[in-house]
Amino acid sequence: MHRWTSLDDVPADLGPTVATLGNFDGVHRGHRAVLDTVTSIARERGLASVAVTFDPHPVAVLHPERAPQEIAGLDHRLDLLEQAGLDGVVVVEFTREYALLTPEDFVRQTFVDGLRSQVVVIGHDSRFGLHNSGDESTMRALGERYSFEVVVQGTVGEMDHGLRSWSSTALRAAIAAGDMEAATEILDRYHRVSGEVVHGHHRGRELGYPTANLATDSEGLVPGDGVYAGWLERPVLPPDHPDRRLPAAISVGTNPTFDDVVQRTVEAYVLDRTDLDLYGETVWVEFVTRLRANERFDSLEALMDQMALDVERARDLLRG
Repeated sequence: MHRWTSLDDVPADLGPTVATLGNFDGVHRGHRAVLDTVTSIARERGLASVAVTFDPHPVAVLHPERAPQEIAGLDHRLDLLEQAGLDGVVVVEFTREYALLTPEDFVRQTFVDGLRSQVVVIGHDSRFGLHNSGDESTMRALGERYSFEVVVQGTVGEMDHGLRSWSSTALRAAIAAGDMEAATEILDRYHRVSGEVVHGHHRGRELGYPTANLATDSEGLVPGDGVYAGWLERPVLPPDHPDRRLPAAISVGTNPTFDDVVQRTVEAYVLDRTDLDLYGETVWVEFVTRLRANERFDSLEALMDQMALDVERARDLLRG
């Protein structure tokens, strides 16, 4: 998949395209329904399939005080878009000046002149242009004016978890609540946080459960506080390496038993392994299920007893 950092980088010989646009944060099943439509039409008509996405998130530029934390970092998002089968992705730098484009100027610049789109696929709730004033009806009118077809993907993903659709809003809510089953259903994969392993307080090692502590600038939306079963993956290793993907018990939060911890952390103990030296390595931590909420223990012995139970539950769940 080609990755372009502006429309000017798109080669002239790419040919006409089937294109779409969006933040694609998380590249969840709702996004993939749109992307599947793009790639399917492109294959049928012998055209290139292209997505246009933005970095940083528009809300982070226009309203930084209420910008959502990204569900997935840009590199992960691009990898997921590649897995969707696209021929190319244009990552547009979103600026305040860019936000001033009218819907028509945005469409003409992006789909007409930039990508020579014969088909534009959008979600039913897509918004674009100045003040997000462009919508489905705007795109259809512009399609008639500039001679491209518009395909609208309706709502998808009625779920069994009380969530209405496969959307980024529903996904953020599930992750924040620690409902990893719902998050997995929306994503069709486990949610992931990635970051460099750094030194912590070393309490886990002292207690017999050495943990890989992720740096505070890790990428990916951190789930709500609690103890989880999941996986630690080491992308530095080959895919077939026995230590590439390892079962783990994961703690998220401030460790309330100890008063000197004020920063939320993500710590992963690789089950039954005390020999790993992961410091300085970038790892992926995947969340399968929440085992319990965080709690404050009256004694170190009570904490260690609970940690042993957590590890056993994680082992049983991940073994299955």
